[in-house]
Amino acid sequence: MGFLLRWLIAFVLIALSYNPTDWNYAAWVSRTWPDQMPLAVLLGLLLLVGYIIYLRATLRSIGPFGMALVAAVFGALIWVLVDFGIVRLTDPGINTWLGILALSLVLGIGLSWSIVRRKVSGQADVDDVED
Repeated sequence: MGFLLRWLIAFVLIALSYNPTDWNYAAWVSRTWPDQMPLAVLLGLLLLVGYIIYLRATLRSIGPFGMALVAAVFGALIWVLVDFGIVRLTDPGINTWLGILALSLVLGIGLSWSIVRRKVSGQADVDDVED
């Protein structure tokens, strides 16, 4: 349940920032910037805090190589689904949602990796040491 929640929060964070519908931060800011500038800046900063938390944890746990590897595995999965005719990439909206899904999986796995590694190997990751 822990991974699912972390992934869902990452998915919501990315989808709130941008998605192919009109219900996202980018579309809202482009419509209301002059009238809602203070609120837009506040919400943008809150989104930025969420991204910093997720990106920092992901970079510390799996690093850039791990992020690329997770993205490559997801890309290969999409390739297989397209090859078997299960997914069609003709709709730009579907492509955007697949991109959001891929990015959220990278962030969700990155945030959960230390927990998975500890359960599998019995070893804890220690990044900060206090004297």
